[in-house]
Amino acid sequence: MTSSARVVFPGLDTMRAVASVAVVGTHTAFWAGYYDAGLLGAMSQRLEVGVTIFFVLSGFLLSRPWWVSLSEDVPRDTARRYLLKRALRVLPVYWVTVVAGFVLIAPNRDLSPDRWVANLLLVDLYRGDALPHGLTQMWSLTTEVAFYLVLPLLMWALVTLACRHRWRPVHALVVLGVLAVGSEVWNVAAAGVLQEWNAWTPQALPGHLGWFGAGIALALLEVDSRRDTPVRGSRVLHDLARAPGSCWLLAAAAFTVASTPLAGQAALVSRTASEAVCRSVLYALVAVLVLLPSIFGDPASAYARTLARPALRHLGHLSYSVFCCHVIVLEVLFRRLDLTIFDTPALLLFLGVLAISLAVSEVLYRLVERPCLRLKDARWVRRLGTTTASEPSAATTRS
Repeated sequence: MTSSARVVFPGLDTMRAVASVAVVGTHTAFWAGYYDAGLLGAMSQRLEVGVTIFFVLSGFLLSRPWWVSLSEDVPRDTARRYLLKRALRVLPVYWVTVVAGFVLIAPNRDLSPDRWVANLLLVDLYRGDALPHGLTQMWSLTTEVAFYLVLPLLMWALVTLACRHRWRPVHALVVLGVLAVGSEVWNVAAAGVLQEWNAWTPQALPGHLGWFGAGIALALLEVDSRRDTPVRGSRVLHDLARAPGSCWLLAAAAFTVASTPLAGQAALVSRTASEAVCRSVLYALVAVLVLLPSIFGDPASAYARTLARPALRHLGHLSYSVFCCHVIVLEVLFRRLDLTIFDTPALLLFLGVLAISLAVSEVLYRLVERPCLRLKDARWVRRLGTTTASEPSAATTRS
């Protein structure tokens, strides 16, 4: 058995960059009024699949330590340490972004103090009101943070209840399959009765657990593939991942189908139940296919070496800040340059917003994000300790 504890996936940093560029692309296309440009316009709207890539990545990277711990009986972070590290990763840049959004964008200056608090605490989505200008993309971060909070309990259930502290990947995969089905049931309900109850239900965590679950399943199968007798699915994924061109071709096919009316209109409108499920499943397929080569592929291949280039990985390091700041950049550009919404050249707008967002993100990364990330190795954080899957700590079981 090959040890999984210290394995790194450099190509996933670059895939973060791909996801963030896709998110910038879909938002600039909307502001430019490009969604109506036939199939290409619909594809620009479907670049929201970048969010799916982020969610699958989170499921993979964050659940993997639990699977490694179960497989090899090696230590992992306690739930308290894990949650603190997540907070250090997400909150500082987010808080700077929220303050910038409230200060720089005129319509936000009249919002009440409780809206400041709700946004700083990442709960404004659940108020039912529209998110503030420049922060509308934060619905997905709110959902991702909800996943961070749920993950320790979910992994405890998978490791303790489904697997009974033994390496039983099939048992865990069955539970994850049920979770994915339940997620689509929520999407069906959110397109009807639940949306009538509250408008935020299509954006809530239950409807996206299938995407996070796909990442958890990939992590399970990746760790399993390093064991002496892996399940058959691990071998299949390895074979497919070693043909990255085929993975991207299949992803492009799924993305094209998702860009048709089967997945709904190319507009920010409510979807029917069938459209919501079609979109969810096809987006998950796209995300899994484009991530496979960086997870299961040959690390010595030309593809892997290209994605592992330091410059591309650095763009991935900037991706979180790009995600946070790019809508504020859009708002400021339109107001300062007196641009006309829905009547601006899409490509020029995309390139301009991306360039400015990268510059701002470089500053945020160096002055805010990287210094805070260094705190993850501070002594007071390390004191929160580690545990193993075979001996769950009180902190883990309470979480």
